Amino acid sequence: MAPTLRWRWPARVLLALALLLADLPALASSLAAWAISRQGVLELRTSADVAPQAFFEAGGGDRGPRVWIDLPGAPGRTRTIRGNGPIREVRIGRPDALTTRLVLEFAPGTRLNPADLRLVGTARDRWRMDLRGLDRRLAFGLGEGDLTAAVAVSRAGSWTPRAPVPTSRTPLSADGLPTVPRGRYLVVLDPGHGGPDPGAVGIGGLRETDVVLDVSLQAARLLQARGVQVMLTRTSEVDVDLPPRVAMANSAGATVFVSLHANALSMARPDVNGVETFFFSGGSGGSQALAASLQQRLMAVSPGTPDRGVKAGRFFVIRRSVMPSALVEMGFVTGAIDAPRLASPDFRRNLAQAIAAGILDYLGGR
Repeated sequence: MAPTLRWRWPARVLLALALLLADLPALASSLAAWAISRQGVLELRTSADVAPQAFFEAGGGDRGPRVWIDLPGAPGRTRTIRGNGPIREVRIGRPDALTTRLVLEFAPGTRLNPADLRLVGTARDRWRMDLRGLDRRLAFGLGEGDLTAAVAVSRAGSWTPRAPVPTSRTPLSADGLPTVPRGRYLVVLDPGHGGPDPGAVGIGGLRETDVVLDVSLQAARLLQARGVQVMLTRTSEVDVDLPPRVAMANSAGATVFVSLHANALSMARPDVNGVETFFFSGGSGGSQALAASLQQRLMAVSPGTPDRGVKAGRFFVIRRSVMPSALVEMGFVTGAIDAPRLASPDFRRNLAQAIAAGILDYLGGR
């Protein structure tokens, strides 16, 4: 994402990217092999169907950022591997008796955008993370173990990664969006659900998680183009619990928090459609105004669907956040009007522009 961001969150704020791809076995072995290429690509081999969790921590002062990955099963021994180039060292640790922790410590001054760090499952026992943003290559690769060994399949069947939801071929542009002072605001966007929780599933298998993640990523780029700093509670198909989503925004001192969702009722009720936006009436002042700005912009790009209005609600993420917050339901994945639109890359681009515009409207009127 561009432009480069200057994150204003404390060094101890964690971006949890809890990766869960399938029904998980009760026990799984530890990390089997890992490697970091000179180009900055991290690859892992694990036992089949484990559940790695990846985390990011910003650096500060004489300490660089760090990325670490927790896997089930404790390592036989802990150790530290000297790094080179932008990676100061790699550690294999044991935070508790049931966990292996792979830690990548980066050199001071290394600038990484957590929104670009995605741990992707490429097979039942293979994982990959592109460490984008490194200012130089490693002098030589790092690693332990054999990445090419065959997977020991623990259950019948095979795993195939889900194809990413396509985005519009129309270039994303911030032209025409409201302007605000650059560098003044921090927005947290919260794509609902994710990972093993797809949210609502509607007509044609349309999944809520796919819709809201695509819209959130595009809205983030638009806001950044207007000089707004953006944090996302997730940037890929991962599972993040509700409390960490709120904690991220509260700890970072975010200006606003917006949670994005798609609604559903029943496959037998395709007549139910519409857009609605919620705020917590007992929350921070400004939440209702934020919700109204978002609802107005969303309705402007959703002709023909019912305006279900701005409503008070008690959803956890808006009830527990300390800044102006709103939860948006961008349409019904089960609705005859809404579902085909939500499945359309071009319409999701319009929704992203509406979300960005609604937030900028609110920020400009503060």
